Amino acid sequence: MNNYQALEAKLNYFFKNKELFIEALTHKSYKKPYNNERLEFLGDAVLDLIVGEFLFAKFPDSDEGILSKIRASLVNESGFTLLAKELDMGQYIYLSIAEENNGGRTKPSLLSNAFEAVIGAIYLEAGLEVARNISIKLLNEVHPIIDLESLSKDYKTALQELTQSTHGVTPDYQLIRATGPDHKKEFEIAIYLDGKVISSAKGNSKKEAQQKAAQKALEWLRE
Repeated sequence: MNNYQALEAKLNYFFKNKELFIEALTHKSYKKPYNNERLEFLGDAVLDLIVGEFLFAKFPDSDEGILSKIRASLVNESGFTLLAKELDMGQYIYLSIAEENNGGRTKPSLLSNAFEAVIGAIYLEAGLEVARNISIKLLNEVHPIIDLESLSKDYKTALQELTQSTHGVTPDYQLIRATGPDHKKEFEIAIYLDGKVISSAKGNSKKEAQQKAAQKALEWLRE
């Protein structure tokens, strides 16, 4: 684990209360009298407000249903994990050796919770405006395009619709191999169309690998 001051530099925010920051980075497995669960609870609420306000201003002509769908694409475990990874947050978290050996520094739930806790801590110390500026800057860095289509794109559905219209058949997804320990599996999926492989991709889950393979197949078929 590296010095958390490097994380402060990435956030462009330096805590006056270092104990608050350490608490935000402390997983319950670390066996201290404190952990980041309460700050995670607060940060979740703060981020919900920040993202909701951001989308309200960004899409003045969108109705409540569309705004809710876009927010749901951003305010969730996978969305916060992306933001945490942008900060390399995993390397700064305090956690037990057992949890670390179990892949804790890359677990989406752990990364997401730590990110929420850090934003909660920033909110407590510096207020909503500072928390908002940090969060929105990260959002824009991770999502250069923020709209419903780009955030909720389902490549598998798009590929199925295309192959049905052009070939009259649906693609067949097959698992080629799964490698790595149980806590850090990597899956390789190949897509067959008319009995031929048209693309393959790897991912940390079968679903992720399927989506990546479908995206590659779409790009190939549309060329």
